[in-house]
Amino acid sequence: LGMIGELPVPMEEKDFLYFVKDKMQADGIRHSTFLGKPIKKVAVLGGSGSFAIKNAIQVGADAFLTADLKYHQFNDAENQLILADIGHFESERYTKNYIVDFLKEKITNFAPDLSQDRIVLSEENTNPVKYL
Repeated sequence: LGMIGELPVPMEEKDFLYFVKDKMQADGIRHSTFLGKPIKKVAVLGGSGSFAIKNAIQVGADAFLTADLKYHQFNDAENQLILADIGHFESERYTKNYIVDFLKEKITNFAPDLSQDRIVLSEENTNPVKYL
């Protein structure tokens, strides 16, 4: 369900989380204890991904980005990787772009008038979670 990738250049933990915060437009990131190790291999699972923490550890990820982690689940990192809860909406916000691109590629005869896009990407933010 998730993905694993490697950064071209390892990053310090705090720099990595600031990078993620910026790229994912997150208002805040909750994270487990810093381990003093650079981040190179990253596991990502949008939405509520706590069930995959052990999998992220098993594949040797340095960080696992997901959402909806409960308080005690941060202990599941077992000092082996950084767990980062970037927010549910934030972890899924770009998925719609991929879906729209896929649909536009696959459905070429959606309507008789092909001069207009029939598949439209919504720009509305429906995140019910607000931050101070």
